[in-house]
Amino acid sequence: MPEPLNREEEKPPSRRMKRYWKVAVLANIKDDDHPKPEGVPPDAFSDFDHIETIDSLRAALETDGHSTVFIQADSDLPYALREEKPDICFNIAEGLGGDAREAQVPALLEMLGIPYTGSRVLANGISLDKTLTKRIWRDRRLPVSPFQEFIVGDEPLRAELNFPLFVKPAREGTGMGVDMNAIVNNEKELRERATYIVNTYQQPALVETFLPGREFTVGILGRADAKLYSRHPEWYEKDGFHRFPVLELDTTRSVSPWVYTNEAKSKEVGADGHLGYFCPAEIEPELEKKLKYLALRAHQLLYTLDVSRTDIRLDDEGNPRLIEINTLPGLTPDYSDLCLQAKAEGIRYEDLVLDILYLGASRWDMLEPREVNDLRKK
Repeated sequence: MPEPLNREEEKPPSRRMKRYWKVAVLANIKDDDHPKPEGVPPDAFSDFDHIETIDSLRAALETDGHSTVFIQADSDLPYALREEKPDICFNIAEGLGGDAREAQVPALLEMLGIPYTGSRVLANGISLDKTLTKRIWRDRRLPVSPFQEFIVGDEPLRAELNFPLFVKPAREGTGMGVDMNAIVNNEKELRERATYIVNTYQQPALVETFLPGREFTVGILGRADAKLYSRHPEWYEKDGFHRFPVLELDTTRSVSPWVYTNEAKSKEVGADGHLGYFCPAEIEPELEKKLKYLALRAHQLLYTLDVSRTDIRLDDEGNPRLIEINTLPGLTPDYSDLCLQAKAEGIRYEDLVLDILYLGASRWDMLEPREVNDLRKK
């Protein structure tokens, strides 16, 4: 049995004095060589990363002189952290299961006092719960489609919900539990689909009005003091945030027209059956402004930190409605939405990754801030 952690013995030297850090990339990896355990959904672990993504992240981090190590975010993580003693963790771990699984690794790192990137425990815990997220946005007057959570599957349908409806797991990501049967057109289909979701994924089903319009995603980077710590302060507006170009997802050419399924997401960009991507999206300036505003407000209301990506779809009258927010957006080069948005405006993958690292490090007093006067000269 591993020895218990000793906080005093494992306390690292002062990180603020260092120029180069040991960065641990924390992630859950797809393992195609081993079958899934019995009793899990067919698309379980779909949001885990491929090892090639980890290799790309490590290479990007090392371009600025840092050393890196990959640590699998499994039940041995506490002991691996004790052995490796990283200065900071670059966290993209999805968690192993249960409620708020994306908050598991941040909670552990907070308890151990180890710096890490991205959002903290609360934001990661809330964002994976799509129903709770929508309730927060709705109560703060952000536009969402009418919705209802089904715990059992036979609850009375609320009057404001009209067919067709869309049914998906309330606490999953990466299109898990979403296929062409997610759209239901009558009471019988609704009950069958809601019961299937509840039983298969062991969690509530989120039922909402189907949105037939165009779909967009908007990335956000930064925070109020981002200019003080970024290597590229020119990226950020006066409020400290960078809004990436709006990316439009064209599902009409995918294997699942009008539905962003896990199957469609898993295909290579440009492959037959994959979605079409348009970035920057060809939209009116007023709609672009509104989409970026909604993405930023969605980010702020959940206390998301440093980076996120928000999905938005138009209703039957052309009005944008928030779908969900990803506080751990994918970072696979030339594939993940955030990376495609960065590339569309000429931001190199290495620079994107390093800015996420330095924004995270600055929260842990690992960086000296720039002089405000230096920023005024730019």
